[in-house]
Amino acid sequence: MKRNIFIVALIFLIFFVISFLTNILGPLVPDIINSFSLSLTLAGFLPFSFFVAYGVMSIPAGMLVERYREKRVMLAAFLMALMGALFFGSVPRFSVALTSLFLIGIGMAMLQVAINPLLRVAGGEEHFAFNSVFAQLIFGLASFLSPKVFSYLVLNLPKSSGRSNPFLEILRKVVPDKLPWVSLYWVFSLVTLAMVVVIAAVRLPKFELKEEERAGAWAVYRDLFRKKIVILYFLGIFAYVGTEQGVANWISKFLATYHGVDPQTRGASTVSLFWGLMTAGCLLGLVLLKLFDSRRVLIGFAAAAFITLSCALFGPGPVAIIAFPLMGFCASVMWSIIFSLALNSLDKHHGSFSGILVTGIIGGALVPLVIGWLGDRLGLRFGMMFLYLTLAYILSIGFWARPLITNATISLKKKKAEA
Repeated sequence: MKRNIFIVALIFLIFFVISFLTNILGPLVPDIINSFSLSLTLAGFLPFSFFVAYGVMSIPAGMLVERYREKRVMLAAFLMALMGALFFGSVPRFSVALTSLFLIGIGMAMLQVAINPLLRVAGGEEHFAFNSVFAQLIFGLASFLSPKVFSYLVLNLPKSSGRSNPFLEILRKVVPDKLPWVSLYWVFSLVTLAMVVVIAAVRLPKFELKEEERAGAWAVYRDLFRKKIVILYFLGIFAYVGTEQGVANWISKFLATYHGVDPQTRGASTVSLFWGLMTAGCLLGLVLLKLFDSRRVLIGFAAAAFITLSCALFGPGPVAIIAFPLMGFCASVMWSIIFSLALNSLDKHHGSFSGILVTGIIGGALVPLVIGWLGDRLGLRFGMMFLYLTLAYILSIGFWARPLITNATISLKKKKAEA
């Protein structure tokens, strides 16, 4: 089938918005802890409420896509996220924050399930690893920008003046004086409302997924769960998202606890740089995936992640401020390589398999919660050492993965041409 650049571009835009909404929790955690007087364990329920939605909604979302098609599901997803953002923006309480994050998470899970099989078909199966890394590049760019927006809002909202920004003046009318960070949820409301308008206005070309890309009935999922390879890659996605969120959500609090770093400025900036270097890592990953087998790339980046995590946890303040963002660089290609290796390891049921893989994002719910629980009892540094386990599993994938289709490299193309 002819590749559809329009759909690929739309998917990249959706990835940008998903990231902008998803990865802001890290900079927010210290402010939420202080505003609502939370323990580390209770703070761990914030990412839990968001990412547990993936475990609840991912497989049903695949069935919804099959029945109602992508456009309706994407509209419903952004409307759900809009409702969650407005709910907390209007009623800023901890209990409401949990409900709000769950609703936004439901929407993001529906989007992930809808767009990943589309990206594989629209961009080409042999280019899926490359396109996925490019999507991660966009994902990282949005995550780099959102902490910058957070810092701008919390620093400038309290400063009232006659010639202030009109947008800030509007926000001051709806945001509590002592909770300037809540303004970010009004920004989320505007972003999701804009995406509702975009999706509603765009006329998607008729684009039929191949039979193997479609989500199947419950019987298909039962058959897939009986396959060892499906469980192994589910755990791979679980480990990756757990690692990513386990770092991102606790960077600011860790630096504030052990090195006295201001979470609203330097802490937020470090989180932003984490996502920024993830974007830079994706650029390098795009080149490496054209030169080397994706499994070798995964092994190299996972091994580097072990080193940078150790420097972040046990090094002095200046080293930790550099090492934590470098973790983003190391994690940059992991999601896309694991996801592409997974889908390229089965010859059918990719839509259903995608739903199972996206369910693995629940790792972003459980790992930060485990870190918070351990942090309350043994210290946050010890809690974050739990990430060594998830990184070890990611590293192992590079050794046991046996995909049916390997990523297209320059050397592989030359061999095909010669043949």
